[in-house]
Order: sequence, then C-alpha cells, then structure tokens
Amino acid sequence: MTYSPEQPLANRNILVGVSGGIAAYKIPELVRRLRDYGASVRVVMTQGAQAFITPLTLQAVSGHPVHHDLLDPAAEAAMGHIELAKWADLVLLAPASANMLARLANGSADDLLSTLCLATAAPIWVAPAMNQQMWAAPAVQANLQRIQQYGMQLIEPNSGAQACGDVGSGRMPEPLELRELVVRALAADKQSVAALLANQHLVITAGPTREAIDPVRYLSNHSSGKMGFALATAAQQLGATVTLIAGPCQLPTPVGVTRIDVTSAEDMLAAVLTAVPSADIFIGCAAVADYRPATVASHKMKKTAEQDELALTLIKNPDILATVSNLTKPPFTIGFAAETNDVARYAQSKLVRKKLAMIAANDVSSSAIGFNSDVNAMTLYWHDQQGQLKHLDLPVADKLSIATQLLQHAVKLKNSHDFSYQSGADSATS
Repeated sequence: MTYSPEQPLANRNILVGVSGGIAAYKIPELVRRLRDYGASVRVVMTQGAQAFITPLTLQAVSGHPVHHDLLDPAAEAAMGHIELAKWADLVLLAPASANMLARLANGSADDLLSTLCLATAAPIWVAPAMNQQMWAAPAVQANLQRIQQYGMQLIEPNSGAQACGDVGSGRMPEPLELRELVVRALAADKQSVAALLANQHLVITAGPTREAIDPVRYLSNHSSGKMGFALATAAQQLGATVTLIAGPCQLPTPVGVTRIDVTSAEDMLAAVLTAVPSADIFIGCAAVADYRPATVASHKMKKTAEQDELALTLIKNPDILATVSNLTKPPFTIGFAAETNDVARYAQSKLVRKKLAMIAANDVSSSAIGFNSDVNAMTLYWHDQQGQLKHLDLPVADKLSIATQLLQHAVKLKNSHDFSYQSGADSATS
C-alpha cells in the first residue's frame, strides 16, 4: 500500500459511531474531512444521536446509508452488523455520551453501536463529550478507566464554554483534531512513512509575535499559525520528535507535539535557543515582528484633545533565523519568506543573507493562499554544494499536504548533503 501525502487515509475503512449529544453537529464535518483524506466512512447512530442530527445528513456526507437498527432485516441482508464490524479498520466513537461509556464499560449489546464494539477486532477510539460536571462524576471516571483497561483509546476532551453555559472539560475535540488522531493511528504504510523522520528532533516556530506598546496595545501581524502547525503535524506523523514554539494563536496543539507558547520576538528567541541545541532541523515559520517599541508604557496611553498624532520609536527585534544559522553547530535550518511582491528575489536574498539551508517562499498578497487560508503554494530554494541555485515548486494544496512535501524534500536534501549554507547571490536557477 503506497502512502500519499494528499490522501494519507486512502483505502482505509473508518466506522464512525455517533451517540446522543449536542457535539453530534460536528460529525458531518468530521466525515467530510476523513473522506477528503481518502477514507471510506460508514456511520452508525444511536437512537439518542438521531435527536440531534438526522441520518439523511450523514448519509449525504458519507455516501453510504447510515446504520442505526440492530434488528433491521434490510441491513442484515446487505452489510449486517458482523460484516460491518469486520469491515472497519478503526472505530471512532464521537461523540461518546456518558451513557455510551457506561454501556462500553459493562459490555452491553442492546443496540447496533454497542454490539459492533463487541464484535469488532479493530481498534476503538472514544471521544467523550458531556457537561463538565458529568465528566468529573466518579462513575464516569470509573467507566473511562474500565474501557481503557479493555484496550480502547481515550481521546481526552477539550476545555471551554459548553452548550449548557458551563465552562470546563467535556468538549469534544474539533473535526480536524480528530482527523489527526485517525491519521496517526491508520496512516497507510505507517512504518515506512514514520521512518523518514525517525529519531529526528524538529524545532518549529509558528504564528505571529506581539510587541507591547502599553498594557493593552501591541504591534503584530495577520499570521494565523496554520502553516507552522501543519508542519508540526506532518513532522510528528513522519516519526519526528517535535517542539512547536507558537506565538499567540488559537489553534489546537497537534497530537504528540510539545508546544511552548510565547508572546514577543524576544520570548520566542529565548525558547528557540533553549530547544535548538538538540534539534536536527529548525524551521522558522513564525511571522516574527521585525521591530518593537523602544519603551513600553507602564499604563494605558491616553489620547488627548490636543494630540492628533502619536510617534513611536521602534527598534529592531533579534533575528531568530540568523541567530540559529550562525550557531557553531547549526541544525539544518529552513526559513520562510512570506512576501507581497518580488517573491523570488526577496526569498533568494534572504537565503544567502541568513545562511539558510533552504527557504520556502510564498505570495501572501493572494487571499486564496495568504494568511489565514487553509491552502498554500510555495517555491523552495536552496544552493547546492557547487553554489548553484535550485528550486522546487509546490503547487496549491492544503497546508498539511504542502508541509509533508516540504519535509520530504528537506530530508532528502539533508541526507544527500547537496546543499550549502553560504552561496553567491548571483547563482543561476536550475
């Protein structure tokens, strides 16, 4: 089975089990996202789930009839519950209600979904979703311990505002987070794929930085962090140990990744210098502010009737990429050039000035692939050992696919040693 970065779940069968809970509204998006990655998806619903979302909706997004009746003669004549249990490569229970957890813990087989869970040999991943007080209840926690003893994989819920108005643990992870977990469990040809970055430590920066003006104002930019987080996700899926140093952004931490949150460029540099000595590859994907205010007001700056203008004195921030590439023993260092014009020229200049092994250049003036977009396109530049400028175009694709392609090329280049950190700016493009 051949691994494809565009469809890492190709030829995989995923059974999504939906029980009653408001989080069921996220399941059509989950099914669609799984199918985007090539998975074949079938859905089983409990009676309670049908109170929140209709089988017709999930049939439309999955492309298959939805199963919900244990004793349905028509279903048994086609793909019965035993055949469905055998068909699955993975069973994902999302959302899993408190009632569903109790039935799993006690081996109940009183409806189709609980029966399938007993009849399948596939791994079962459970994504609970419920009120924060229910989640903390001793009976629920005891049931969680029991199902994990049975070998089921628990997906910890997120914390935050809940539909009932409470705030706390019990929110089901978002569809993209759940898809990451499925990819991690079922990526085709997983062992050979993971070997690509096995025993490699990657340090990746992502997102914007914020440079304080006063206690309530700051200088920043429009970076969402999505590209850096996609790189962290792809690196982890390819077997690496990943440290993600993130500026302020509201993205979920990729599964299996160590995340360090920072605010300013100076904070980010300090975190990088702590993490990078053990790194094999460093990727500076963050949109680091070039300047910061020379002084930060201790109180909120007030406008006055007499003052129509405000002048700020800005000073340069530290250059994180150049600092890393100029270390005595630098890791394989990759930079990003997000430009709005003359993209190739600026990227090639940055490659030389900052002594990078490779740079990824993209045009953020296009709203289709710019900041906050879910897709991207870029050109990779590097110099070979003869000083010749090389390039590779990565056409428009979702950011995880772009990230995977970038890492595959970086590893190939790093292992070949056919790159130079210091090359002439007038080298010819191949």
